[in-house]
Amino acid sequence: MAEKSSVFDMIGPIMIGPSSSHTAGVVRIARAAIRVLGSKPTEAVITFYNSFARTYEGHGSDRAIIAGLLDYKTDDPRIKNAFDHAEKANLQFTFKSVGNASTMHPNTIKLNLTNGDKKVEVIGQSKGGGVINIAEVDGFDADFSANLHTLIIKAADTKGSIAKIANILNHDDCNIATMSVSRKGKNDVACLVIEMDSGLRPLSLEYLKSLKWVIDVIYIPDIDL
Repeated sequence: MAEKSSVFDMIGPIMIGPSSSHTAGVVRIARAAIRVLGSKPTEAVITFYNSFARTYEGHGSDRAIIAGLLDYKTDDPRIKNAFDHAEKANLQFTFKSVGNASTMHPNTIKLNLTNGDKKVEVIGQSKGGGVINIAEVDGFDADFSANLHTLIIKAADTKGSIAKIANILNHDDCNIATMSVSRKGKNDVACLVIEMDSGLRPLSLEYLKSLKWVIDVIYIPDIDL
């Protein structure tokens, strides 16, 4: 099925320029990534791929990614001085570039983020007009847009686990928009990513976390709220 585009997708978000792909999309990838981490990072290793690797400095993607890691929105005027704000926030960052990664989307960023004992790796794609796709989380396929409420559950590959989770969401009247499952191997750790039209109650989140076969639960509301 072909991807659908809205008027918002074509016009793009209100943003600090120069390009929706290189600024707005980049900010949103970073804002999604810090929600996966559960906090703003203290350290970040940022790898730009393909087109981004060749243009990230000239198009301001370097400032945009740092601004997103500071949780600034796409229209925040502080984006232009993000490096200065990062220094004040004690955010240490390193940029890397890979100019020829043929298997990756032209506008791809990998974020390795750290805060204390917590570490995550997030790979995001900027698709134009501020639209993004979070392609991977910690090596698992993810493929979510961050436009909807998103639930990421890492769990043992247990029979009936997906039905159990879906039943919990049903009790909260959550309509599932998309669902995907990725796993390292049979009977190994699996990662379930669910996009929903509405949010979960805190009680339901705590219940999911309490299940013996659940390893980690990450909940990401719509990042533009």
